[in-house]
Amino acid sequence: MEKYNYGVIGLGVMGRNLLYNIADHNFSVAGFDLDEEKVKELHDGATSEMKVKGSTTLEDFVSAVEIPRKIILMVPAGKPVDAVLENITPLLSPGDIVVDAGNSYFEDTNRRIADLAAKNLHFMGMGVSGGEKGARTGPSIMPGGDLEAFRLLQPMLEAISAKVGNEACTAYMGKGSAGNYVKMVHNGIEYAIMQLISEAYDLLRRGANLNNDQLYEVFKEWNNGEMNSFLIEITRDIFQQKDTLTDAYLVDKILDKAGAKGTGKWTSEQAMEIGVSIPTIDIAVTSRIISAYKDERIQASKLYSEKEITSPENTESFIKEVGDALYLATLISYAQGLALLVKASKEYDFQIPLQDVVKIWRGGCIIRSVLLEKFYSAYTKNPDLSNILLDQDISVIVKEKIASLRKTASYAALNGIPALGTQSALGYFDAYTTESLPVNLLQAQRDYFGAHTYQRVDQEGTFHTSWQSANN
Repeated sequence: MEKYNYGVIGLGVMGRNLLYNIADHNFSVAGFDLDEEKVKELHDGATSEMKVKGSTTLEDFVSAVEIPRKIILMVPAGKPVDAVLENITPLLSPGDIVVDAGNSYFEDTNRRIADLAAKNLHFMGMGVSGGEKGARTGPSIMPGGDLEAFRLLQPMLEAISAKVGNEACTAYMGKGSAGNYVKMVHNGIEYAIMQLISEAYDLLRRGANLNNDQLYEVFKEWNNGEMNSFLIEITRDIFQQKDTLTDAYLVDKILDKAGAKGTGKWTSEQAMEIGVSIPTIDIAVTSRIISAYKDERIQASKLYSEKEITSPENTESFIKEVGDALYLATLISYAQGLALLVKASKEYDFQIPLQDVVKIWRGGCIIRSVLLEKFYSAYTKNPDLSNILLDQDISVIVKEKIASLRKTASYAALNGIPALGTQSALGYFDAYTTESLPVNLLQAQRDYFGAHTYQRVDQEGTFHTSWQSANN
C-alpha cells in the first residue's frame, strides 16, 4: 500500500484547508472523516499536483500513514478529541505522533500527553490561528510539548506557515501544553482588540456622526499607517459590505448580541488563578456577556431616557485622538496578555520564549499587526522582560499617546457612550505606573475585620493590630 507523509483527522473547512496547504508543499497527506460527503469534497477540491487520499474508516486511514505516523486532529475541542483518541490509539504504533490543532483547554492537553505517553505515543497541543483562509495559505502555528516530536514536524510546519520576510510564523512554544496556552492567550488578546475597535467605531459613529463611507476612509487611513493590522483591515472592509436583502450596509443590519466560544473566558479564569491583572481582556469577555441582555438593555434605555451626546468641537482632531487611543489601548491589551504568558511560563514550567511568540504572531494570525515588530525588538533586547510597558522604546510611544487615551475615555464617560475596554486599559496603565496605591487602606480593612495581617513600609515582618480595642 502506498504510504502518506501525514494524516489529518477532521475534513471540515479548517481541516480540509490545512490538508491542502500541507499537500501544496510537496507532502503527501491522508485524510479521514466519517462523513462521506466531506471525503468526496476533499478529492474534488484537490489539484492534480496534490498527493492526497481520503478515507471513511480509521483502519484504512491509519494504515495509509507512514511510520512514525504524524497525525493532526482538526476536530472540535473537548469530548470529540477524547473520542478520536480512544478510537485511534489502539491502531497506532509506539513512537507515533498525534497533534491536536484545535482550541483545546491546556489542562486537557496535559492529561492527554500523560495518557498517550503511557502507551509510548507522542501527543502535542498546537495552536493554529488565521481562520479558514490562513489554514489554506499560511497560518500562525503555535506547537508545544514533546520536543522530539516537534523536530519531526518542524520542516512541514515551517513550510506551511505564514511568512514575514523569510521567517516562518511558527516556533516551538515550550513544554507540555504551552502551545495551547499561547493560543488561548492569543484569543484573549483578540477579544480585547475587537472590543476596543468596536468602541472606537461607536465613538466615531455616535460622537462624530460619521457614516459608513466615512468610517471606511478613517479605517483605511489607519490601516495604511502605524495601526496596520488584520483586524483594522477587515473592519475597514466591513463598512463597505452591502446587505443582499436590503439597500442598507450589512453592518447596520446585524443584531448587537455577541457570540463566544470560551477561549476568552479561559484566559480570564487563568489570569485570576495565577494572579495576573488583565482587565481589558476581562472586560471584553464581560462586554460580550452584557450584549446578550438585549431585552433588558432596551427596557433600561427607555427607563433612563435617551443620552445626550455632545459633538466634538473639531471632528478631525477627535478622529486622531480616538485613533491614538485605540492604538495605545491595543498596545496595553497585548501587554496584559504577554504578562500572563510570562507568569504562566514560570507557574507551569512551560519555558515559553516570548521573543518567538511575538515573532510568529507578526503574520498569519488574527492579531497580527505591525506593532508586534516593536515588541519583537523589545524582547530581542531583553528576553526576560516581565511587561512590555517596561521597555524604554515602548514607553516613548505610550507617552506620545496617553493624553489621547485620557481624552477619549473622558469623552465616552461624559457622553454616556459605553467604552469599558478603553477605560479599563487606561485604568490598568494608571495603576501599573503608580508607585503608591491606596491598597494600604484595603489591607487595614482586611486586618480590622478578619485579622488578615499586613506588612509595613518601614520594617520587615508581618503585623496585626487589635483595631477595635485601639479605638475603645
